[in-house]
Amino acid sequence: MDEIRFLDAGEQGLVVEFGARIDPGINRRVHNAATLIAAARIPGILEVVPTYRSLLIYFDPLAISRRQLAESVRLLLEDTGGEAQTVTARVVEIPVAYGGEHGPDLAFVASHTGLSPEEVVAIHTSVPYLVYMLGFTPGFPYLGGMSERIAAPRLEQPRTAIPGGSVGIAGTQTGIYPVASPGGWRIIGRTPVKLFAPGAADPFLFAAGDYLQFKAVSAADYAAIAEQVASGVYEPVVRSATDKGGDAR
Repeated sequence: MDEIRFLDAGEQGLVVEFGARIDPGINRRVHNAATLIAAARIPGILEVVPTYRSLLIYFDPLAISRRQLAESVRLLLEDTGGEAQTVTARVVEIPVAYGGEHGPDLAFVASHTGLSPEEVVAIHTSVPYLVYMLGFTPGFPYLGGMSERIAAPRLEQPRTAIPGGSVGIAGTQTGIYPVASPGGWRIIGRTPVKLFAPGAADPFLFAAGDYLQFKAVSAADYAAIAEQVASGVYEPVVRSATDKGGDAR
């Protein structure tokens, strides 16, 4: 097992590093630690941010020193074995209209991989994807577990504007643009589901540690869901990762 390292990150940041590679087991340790630290309510901690393989802790240096914080975190993880008592992973279903106006690069990905567009979609929707971390734009999920069979290079010239909800591929990664933004990923589809609602009490549809399951829908279903989202009545499909058929680990 990789050893934990403590690294400085400016005057108010402490990085707790659990490994040096992208790995589901390491990422689970990151989220367990985030849960444990939040539950411990250590005075002076301002925010805890999980990433692929480390945890960034923002703290108030007038309330707790870096050395005190590192020692408190180290003792907490030693006492608990680094395992949180309750970590409930969810699987959030993401309906996607693939190809056409919603996925202008699906034909390229199919040609690049030697597959048909239908095969690319079938592979892309075949497994749940772990949300390793959120970033880039509010709620952008960095996902793991995509098949190398549908890997495709980034655009040589990034687009200056991509619609919110666009589903893309870059190398062996896949993700969703929650809001309109520039981007260089190959866009293969789009979801009408709103992933980021800044005015809501819980503005994000999912969190790091959850899983996303893409589901192909027709253009007509996309339009119907978009109407439900606009009128505020759409309820996303969410299940436990341990439900029958939903074990994403």
